[in-house]
Amino acid sequence: MKLYALNMIQPVGPPPPPEVLDKVMADLADIRQDLEMQESWVFGRGFHGPEASTMVRCRGDELVATDGPWTEGKEHIGGITIIQVEDLDAALKVAARFCKATGLPMEVRPFQGEV
Repeated sequence: MKLYALNMIQPVGPPPPPEVLDKVMADLADIRQDLEMQESWVFGRGFHGPEASTMVRCRGDELVATDGPWTEGKEHIGGITIIQVEDLDAALKVAARFCKATGLPMEVRPFQGEV
């Protein structure tokens, strides 16, 4: 089994109105329940917006923390789901379910090494 991060790419801005968001959240709960039943769910959670981030950099021996985001953009990683599945094809199928539920793109990225 391999671990994959599914990064949900969201536009910067306010969330959708409740009549849209409520359906999306219910669909995401169904996906999570299915993954838990298949013992593929590891972790998942939404992020605060990019304005809530803090960047830490080394400058010589000094550590410098600055307000984020790291880059300015029209999109950001809005949430992450970690799954454990057989291979990339299986991870892509899960990502497709998230795309259909949210209408948002998903980045599928494998972790290094084996579980």
